[in-house]
Amino acid sequence: MATITFHCNAATNTLESDFDADPTLIENSAGSGLGFFGAGFGLSVPVGQYQQQTYVTNANGTSSGVQSTNTRYSSTEADAGGMPGSGMFAGNDAFFIGNSGLPNHMAPLNIRFEHNTDDAGVKVQNCKLRIFDRANINNHASGVTTKVYEVRRPHPVKNGFAAGQGALKLRGDVGDHKWNTWDHEEDASVADMNFTPSPGPSGLNTSSDDPIAETEGSYRNWISKSGEACRAKRHDWYVAISASPNEIGSKTDFGMYFTVEYL
Repeated sequence: MATITFHCNAATNTLESDFDADPTLIENSAGSGLGFFGAGFGLSVPVGQYQQQTYVTNANGTSSGVQSTNTRYSSTEADAGGMPGSGMFAGNDAFFIGNSGLPNHMAPLNIRFEHNTDDAGVKVQNCKLRIFDRANINNHASGVTTKVYEVRRPHPVKNGFAAGQGALKLRGDVGDHKWNTWDHEEDASVADMNFTPSPGPSGLNTSSDDPIAETEGSYRNWISKSGEACRAKRHDWYVAISASPNEIGSKTDFGMYFTVEYL
């Protein structure tokens, strides 16, 4: 049976011995999801600014579960390649980093695909995410601008780029570390964001031409270099997400949709 589940990412690092660490399940079938707040739970995000804290909440954001890590959009050009809007504030940091410097374990959301009935595992392709209004996947979320970045950096050291550290080469948007944006004021239609095909368990599959070493000290960067051909019983994606209200008031017509093809 194939399933897609959403998790509050609770992993602390990616040691060679514990890359299978299990994050906290978000009961999205019961209406739970991520909620975005100002300086604390229940405090509003000012219009035009981005959230300072992220929690697992009930459907309308009035009851909190665990606090997640937080990734806050920065409009500063902070990554290689001259990409405006490629930076973020991670957690409570006062200084921004480039998106490619964020480790998997600091991404607030883990999306997990599982298919346990095939011993050989399955490949996944056409992996796509979109932000919508929770009623119709062709409608923008109401009154909110959303930024999403796919995190592909198993090494747990934040913003380190020494030999053996860095983002994996296999990714949905090849060579691109900017945020993807959903904003009904800028785009009439709701577009998909491409995510990595066959990322493998804990996102530890990459392409055969990835120059990053398999391990760096006791930390593992990848377990396979099978590219899009990787077959596994589980595939994991890590997601940085940031949200900004366009107007005052709670924003509950706001959801995430994720699809894959498997074979």
